[in-house]
Amino acid sequence: MGSNINLPDGSSPTLALVNPTEEEKLVQFKLNGAEWRGALSLLAYLRREEVLSKQSLTRDGGITYWILIDTAAKENPLDPASPIRLPLASCETYRKKALVWHDGRVHETISHGIGSVFCAPHLRRRGYGARMMQELGKVLKTHQTTKENECLFSVLFSDIGKEFYAEYGWEPFNSVHVSVPAGMSKNIDLKGIPSAQPLYEDDLEELCKLDEALIRKSLESRANNSNTAVALIPDIETIRWHHAREDFVGTELHSKAPKVKGAIVGSEKGKRIWCYWTRMWYNQNPKEAKGNTLHLLRLVIEDEARSNWEGSGTNHVNGSSADHKHDDAIAALLLMAQREAQEWNMEEVEVWNPTSATVSAAQMLDPNAAVVNRDKESITSLKWFPPHEGHVAESIDWIGNEKYGWC
Repeated sequence: MGSNINLPDGSSPTLALVNPTEEEKLVQFKLNGAEWRGALSLLAYLRREEVLSKQSLTRDGGITYWILIDTAAKENPLDPASPIRLPLASCETYRKKALVWHDGRVHETISHGIGSVFCAPHLRRRGYGARMMQELGKVLKTHQTTKENECLFSVLFSDIGKEFYAEYGWEPFNSVHVSVPAGMSKNIDLKGIPSAQPLYEDDLEELCKLDEALIRKSLESRANNSNTAVALIPDIETIRWHHAREDFVGTELHSKAPKVKGAIVGSEKGKRIWCYWTRMWYNQNPKEAKGNTLHLLRLVIEDEARSNWEGSGTNHVNGSSADHKHDDAIAALLLMAQREAQEWNMEEVEVWNPTSATVSAAQMLDPNAAVVNRDKESITSLKWFPPHEGHVAESIDWIGNEKYGWC
């Protein structure tokens, strides 16, 4: 379809990145929904996207839609009777609060997370995706910025490997995970594993605020000769966006929304360990679990006495415990996640960029659990806007590179 239509090449000077009309957005949603709707019907997918556009994270300009068009076209070449422009490629960006540590100071900034990069099959192989990313890299440096609040970096999560986006400045960072199967193995010895308590929606806001304070404190304590460090803030607006997505799909498939949003071990402030998670359904057969995954969005160790911990820029803010003193508590969180995953027809529980303690905890529940390096899907990628030399991934530590940052 459209292969014989006279369309400009991706390098054409008449191509431009613009914001679509509602009708143009709908055209693209219908096209990309065929690939991205997961377990949903196309109509349900369209409704989900409408719901997600009205969350606290996305309201008031929190989400921006983009399309690449030919400004020289006087009509839609694929449908001359159509009143809308032809979207050659499309994406959306999410405004995210972020922190950057550099030269001994912590700066508040914004970051734009890129999602839904798409070029319709009948328009591919003309360079439109590449052109859109080139234009987007220019626009995002100043999009929604002020003198007091600049944008220093952008992130995306590539499902087409590491090379394509790297060519346009979004360099691949550490993209590994460990997983355990849904449901507890009958042969696991639970001796020494403490009790975890469930977390519900009303429990999360206070914990998110504490988590942000921990990240700030960790950044402020970095040695002056450390790499520049960046962190997307795991604030309540971000976590609620993930849960709104989960609630919509859960209700659509199972006629109810999940209530348990995470788990916590301990009750004494300053010594607790907790996590938030989200369930993602991919299998279009509601009776089959294959492919469905419960993702830990964020794992937090509140213990402020971290003097004997290894720092880790490629893992989350709390580093990895050298003496593995938290392994049992993390195993308790994963155990509850396994039970929730089984209840909600998931295949597995997955943790991005796990610390050595998290890997050890996973192996307590599944001796075969191993770290998997992702080289095709969900490649965490970052574009650093200030002038720099060399590879960004070698000079910048991405703190908290976990699933909560995904969009």
